[in-house]
Amino acid sequence: MVNYKRKPSCVVEISPEDVVDWPTVTIQLPTFNEKYVVGRLIDNIAGLDYPKEKMQIQVLDDSTDDTLEISKQKVDEYREKGFDISLIHRKDRKGYKAGALQNGLQFATGEFVAIFDADFLPNTDFLKKTIGYFGKEKIAVVQARWEHINQEDSLITEVQAFQLNVHFTIEQSARCHSDYLLQFNGTAGIWRKEAIFDAGGWHADTLTEDLDLSYRAQLKGWKILYQEGVGAPAELPAHIYSYKSQQYRWMKGGAETAKKLIGPILKSKIPLERKIHAIAHLTGSTIFLLVFSMAVLSVPMVWAVSKLNLNMGYFMVFVLGIVAITATFYQANVLNPYNHPGLSKFRKIIKFIFLFPVFISISMGLSLHNSIAVIQGFRGKKSPFVRTPKFNLQKLNSDFNHTNQGVYLKALTKLKSGTLLEGLLCVYFIFGIVAGLRLHNYSMILLHIFLVFGFGSIFYFSIKDLRIR
Repeated sequence: MVNYKRKPSCVVEISPEDVVDWPTVTIQLPTFNEKYVVGRLIDNIAGLDYPKEKMQIQVLDDSTDDTLEISKQKVDEYREKGFDISLIHRKDRKGYKAGALQNGLQFATGEFVAIFDADFLPNTDFLKKTIGYFGKEKIAVVQARWEHINQEDSLITEVQAFQLNVHFTIEQSARCHSDYLLQFNGTAGIWRKEAIFDAGGWHADTLTEDLDLSYRAQLKGWKILYQEGVGAPAELPAHIYSYKSQQYRWMKGGAETAKKLIGPILKSKIPLERKIHAIAHLTGSTIFLLVFSMAVLSVPMVWAVSKLNLNMGYFMVFVLGIVAITATFYQANVLNPYNHPGLSKFRKIIKFIFLFPVFISISMGLSLHNSIAVIQGFRGKKSPFVRTPKFNLQKLNSDFNHTNQGVYLKALTKLKSGTLLEGLLCVYFIFGIVAGLRLHNYSMILLHIFLVFGFGSIFYFSIKDLRIR
C-alpha cells in the first residue's frame, strides 16, 4: 500500500513529497499492429521519472505485422539498460485488448497496474503525480485527463477534442465530486491490482472492457478518482473512418455494458440516486436513437406544422436545451484552464463560436452510424474489437504518407451502405429546406441546415478518405 502523509480526494492535490515509500507498479502497454507509434510509446514509458527497481514494463503486443519486430528490438534495448521489461505476444488474440490485459496480469509483479494505449505519451512525472492517491484502501483507479497532441490537424480532430474536453472536464469531474459511479477510460490511468481481481478481472464480452470493469469494481465497493490536474497527451484519430470505427466501438460497447450490468445495478445495495445516475450513464448512447428519429421526422413536420396549424410551444424546449448544451461546452472549452492553455480567452471564444455549431452538426451526422451500433449492442450482435489506427502524426498534411500508412486504413475504408445512406440523407434534408421555403415555414430551417452540413460532411470525408486505399 502507498505510504503517504495526507488523505486524497477529488479536490486535494497530492505532491510527490507526500509519498514516503514508492510502491511497485506494473505498466501494461497493449498494442496490435501499431508500427508507427510502438517505438515512441516504449521510449516514452522508459523515460518516466520513477524508481527503476519499482517499475515493471509489459509490452502486450499481439501484432501480426512488423510491429512485433520493433517491439522486440525496443524491449531488448531497454532490458540491456537495466529495465524490468518484457514482451508478451499471443498468436490467437483471444479476447482482444481485454484478453491481452488479463493475460499480462498473471505475470504482473506490481501492486498497481498502469495502462497506456499505443498513442499515449504520459509526462515523465505521471506515476508520481497519481500514485499518492491510493492511500485509501478502497481506491481502485486513478484516471487522468486526456490531452491532444494533434488537435489542430483537421476539422475531425478539432471536433473530437471539443467533445472529449466536455467528457473529462464536466462529466468525469462531476461524477467524481458527487460520488456517482464513473469510469476508467481504458488508458492513462492506474489500477490497484487487488481491485481488478476482486471485480472478476477483465472480460471480453463487451467492446468497452474498461467501462465494464469500472462498474463491476464499484459495485464491489471500490472507488474511482478522476484527477483533472494530471494530463496525458495522446493522438486523436485523424481520419473519418478511424473516428467512426472508434465511435462504433464506444457506442456499441456502452449498450452491451448497459445490457450486462443494469440488472446487477438494480439488485445492488448502492443508494437509489446512484442507481438512477448509473443507468442514465450506461444508456447515454441511446441519445443517438432519439437524435436520428427527430431528424428523419423533422421533414414531414414542416408540412404538418404548415397544414395542421400545430402548436410550436415545443420550440422553446429546444431553445432551452441548446442553451444548456452551449453553457456546458463553453465551460469545458473556454473557461477551463487545462484546455488550450496557450490560447488567450478571446481566441478561445472565437474558436468556440466556430466549433460549437460544427460539433452539433457532425454529431447529428453521426446519428445514423451510432444508432446502428447502439441497436446492435442491445440486440447482442457480436463483432470484433477493431483497433483505431494511429500514425505518429503532428501535422496531418505534412506527416501523413498515403502510400505507406494507408495500408492500416484499407480494412476500414470500404464504401458501405451506411455511407451511401448518409449521402442520401443529406439530400433528404436539402429537400426539407426547400419545402420549408416554399411553404413559408421557417421553424425547421436552422435544424435542417445543421443536418445537411452534418450528414454532408460525414459523407464527404468518407468519400475523400477512400483514396487512401
